[in-house]
Amino acid sequence: MERTHVAYEKLRAYMAEMLEKGLGFPEETAEISSVALVEADARGHASHGVARIKMYFEEVNDGKDNPKAVPEIVHETPISLVIKGNMAPGFASSKLAMERTIAKAKEHGTCMTVVQDSCHFGMAGFWAEKAADAGMMGVALTNTLRAGIPLFGKERLLGTNPICVAIPTGKKPHFMLDMATTTVALGKIEVAARRGGTMPVGWAVDENGADTTDAISVAEINRFDKSPFGGQLYLGGAGETLGGHKGYGLGLLVELLTAGLSLGTATYDTYVKNCGICHYFQATRLDLFGDEEKIKAHVASILDKLRESPKAEGKERIYIHGEKEFERRKKSMEEGVYLDPATWERLDEFADKFGMRRLEP
Repeated sequence: MERTHVAYEKLRAYMAEMLEKGLGFPEETAEISSVALVEADARGHASHGVARIKMYFEEVNDGKDNPKAVPEIVHETPISLVIKGNMAPGFASSKLAMERTIAKAKEHGTCMTVVQDSCHFGMAGFWAEKAADAGMMGVALTNTLRAGIPLFGKERLLGTNPICVAIPTGKKPHFMLDMATTTVALGKIEVAARRGGTMPVGWAVDENGADTTDAISVAEINRFDKSPFGGQLYLGGAGETLGGHKGYGLGLLVELLTAGLSLGTATYDTYVKNCGICHYFQATRLDLFGDEEKIKAHVASILDKLRESPKAEGKERIYIHGEKEFERRKKSMEEGVYLDPATWERLDEFADKFGMRRLEP
């Protein structure tokens, strides 16, 4: 059988085994990590899927991620938490953060949590959705390795700094906006590099500040920090005409809510001694604003109005954020999760490295 698709649960179990045996993740951390990674592939976001095994291996091998470390709460109030990740995998820190955030929000109405000294936590939507699944509004933000260039600047000082907000509507899919504040996530440039090496103009600039379509070069600059110059552009691009100042502002806002509030590592200093990534999470009960069911129904009606509005010529559908991912996931559960050839090759590479059997469809 051609290796293109693999059953969701088979892939999840395989990745849990790979993380546990190959990287030394504790069983509980390997389990939540494997779910987060496979969910990304199942929803069509290969940039945050199982191919990330390479990055996590490098982090652990370089001593920047300690799989055995235990995150700890270092400050809390009835509606807030500060968690120190202690260099643990971002999945472990985020699991603790979201479980405690949701519990406090259920009791007190809302909770805001910041995490310092963590590592990559996967797809932001995976965490915000947990609050929405509990009937609450969820927020997940993170800073990253340095990848983005401040407007009118030349040096990479900020990250792709994604924002995710999930709002329940009474039925799935939730409204879920999950976006990098750069034009694309770094993972998409890495995917483009794996799949042929080219990317659209407008995603990034080279070390001289000129537009480039060389995904391989930009991915290497970002991942290996070969130079402080060159990197990704924020939403709106290099100038103010199309709103580049707004995208830059959003990225900076995420930086301040994550690294700033947590007293953690700013993006320009991440991945020096350790990963040092910082996160922000929030869960809020809808009944703080009135009748919960009426609010959900009203939110749903607003979204329905947009869906049913007149379509542009040649367009058949207006999407709401989260719908495409929900539908791709449903298809993946029925047909198996699609992995591109480069991802199969990467899994084979690390299976051989870890002395594991290779994954079969």
